[in-house]
Amino acid sequence: MIKKTLKFFFKVILWLLAIPLMGVVIYKWVPVPVTPLMVIRYIEQKGADTKTVWKHDWVPIEEISKNLQLAVICSEDQNFVKHNGFDMEAIEKAFDNNQKGKKVRGASTISQQTAKNVFLWPQRSWVRKGMETYVTFLIELIWTKERIMEVYLNSIEMGNGIYGAEAASQYWFKKSASKLTKSEAAAIAAILPRPLKYRANPATPYIAGRKLWIVRQMGYHGGLNYDLKDEK
Repeated sequence: MIKKTLKFFFKVILWLLAIPLMGVVIYKWVPVPVTPLMVIRYIEQKGADTKTVWKHDWVPIEEISKNLQLAVICSEDQNFVKHNGFDMEAIEKAFDNNQKGKKVRGASTISQQTAKNVFLWPQRSWVRKGMETYVTFLIELIWTKERIMEVYLNSIEMGNGIYGAEAASQYWFKKSASKLTKSEAAAIAAILPRPLKYRANPATPYIAGRKLWIVRQMGYHGGLNYDLKDEK
């Protein structure tokens, strides 16, 4: 009985490790058509008996404004091109502040957010966090930084039923993602922490302030260089 139980759990663990690996390998080249969060949000809309909205248009990274790419780096993960998936400095800072009882944002990197959004579920738990760590390691190992950014910007939630840069650009500014200005890109990046609550256009005073901060950070940060990690 014990042997059968151990064998069963071994098989479960093996599948939990193998399925994400296969997904990461496939999505190295193939566009991500749907994510668990998209399905969950659609079911929530259906359950609330409200109008269902699901807008998601995949575009290659060449058709996403560099302004938006830089804006999300400056707002979400300024060490994105340097780290290997985990920003230890940000994690230590978040831990220290939490110990002091201060309210801080999480230390999740763009790579971690991509792992969670594309392969996992939104509810927090130790199991999901462990899987997130594993998948983050895989995508950093198998994908390039540019591919991580491409998948991230095509998959994340950017409004109620709005997923990805192209759908968000059309929804908030009535233009393609390739045409976003610095200010518009910063506005979209500013709503990412709570995309169901915040709006990019017209911006609330809080989002307007966040937008100005992001634009300043974009000026300090400089240009994009996804190959920086490989050059070190």
